[in-house]
Amino acid sequence: MNQNKLLPIISYLGIFLLVTGGSYFLFNQLLPTNTQKSKSTAKITPTITSKPGVISFQGPKTEVCPINGELFTKEEKDIWSTRRPLMVMIENHSDSRPQSGLQNADIVYEAVAEGGITRFMGVFYCNAAKGAESKYDLGPVRSARTYFLDLASEYSDYPLYTHVGGSNCSAATSGGPCTTNKRAQAIEQIASYGWNNKGTWGDLSQFSLSYKVCRREPERTGETKDTEHTMYCSSKELWNVAASRGLTNQTEIKKTAWDKTYRPWSFKAEDKASSSPTAKTISFDFWGDKNYSVTWKYDPATNRYLRYHSGDVAHVDFNTKETIYTKNIVIQFVKEERSVDEHKHNLYGMIGTGKGVLIQNGEKTEITWSKANRNSRTIFKTASGSEVNFIPGQTWVEILPINTKVSYEG
Repeated sequence: MNQNKLLPIISYLGIFLLVTGGSYFLFNQLLPTNTQKSKSTAKITPTITSKPGVISFQGPKTEVCPINGELFTKEEKDIWSTRRPLMVMIENHSDSRPQSGLQNADIVYEAVAEGGITRFMGVFYCNAAKGAESKYDLGPVRSARTYFLDLASEYSDYPLYTHVGGSNCSAATSGGPCTTNKRAQAIEQIASYGWNNKGTWGDLSQFSLSYKVCRREPERTGETKDTEHTMYCSSKELWNVAASRGLTNQTEIKKTAWDKTYRPWSFKAEDKASSSPTAKTISFDFWGDKNYSVTWKYDPATNRYLRYHSGDVAHVDFNTKETIYTKNIVIQFVKEERSVDEHKHNLYGMIGTGKGVLIQNGEKTEITWSKANRNSRTIFKTASGSEVNFIPGQTWVEILPINTKVSYEG
């Protein structure tokens, strides 16, 4: 072969061998291989599951949630321990369904907002870590009511309270006399509690938040909704706003943790289905409107209750696409005052004492409740006077007027 033709071939071959050898060295020496050593040092990270809106965490569940008593991974605790509980007002108008995020709450409270239409306040802390961070995962968000403020106050000195406006004195905008009963003026009460002050600004009214935090999504569910049913917020961004205001797990100006005086409930009940259930189905109305009737159905296979509304319609969480379920149901009977002003605001006596019913493991138990003041914890006790033991997991508190008829089917 001509020597002039052979030299280029040898040169190309040498370059090929040099590149091949270098690549082998890099992959063999510099990149981790599938050995026991690389596995033991790998950091466990959350992965998106097949369910939209849900994040799955791997690893042993060793960390107890102070709000719902459930066990979580160390990675999840690392997330919630930098925050304080987040309360979010989520509406239950028939046009607002399916709502987003209720299943990721640790506790859900339900009470009438107006006209027999109920509203929820979700308490988000431990379980909220499962919410997909890229989504506006909570909503539709609606306005504040004073009796929910009494409940929000149980979850820190300056709780994070998310809402879109609320009942307030009309004089500020109309220039005339105030037509709202003073006891129902939620916005004024928020200010008086110091939740709008520098360093303690835990009030997360949507009017003070950016589009990045809360936005309207009229076609979120695939059906165009009226404007009032379209506000959704991001739990991640709400906590980011709180942190920017000096409210993390600590209050910046006080340097004390939110749970320093927090009173957890007791979570010692055994998660075990009853062999002879006395409460397989629990049904009740609020003001007689069947659109807002509630039925909880017991599933012994999972030892939890599934929620239905409007007779027999499964109440679905839009994020998970599954029927909402819970481990514990508390029916709390309270004094109701209807339409205390021309705006038809209602009042519910959350402070004081009263009766109730605990439902878990397929059984019902008569209980009592007490709450000494706005900031104190609502304590539930059995007839013998011992504190109620909850099953670790989500709890729903159904706030019903005294003498509301509740049906229990065994």
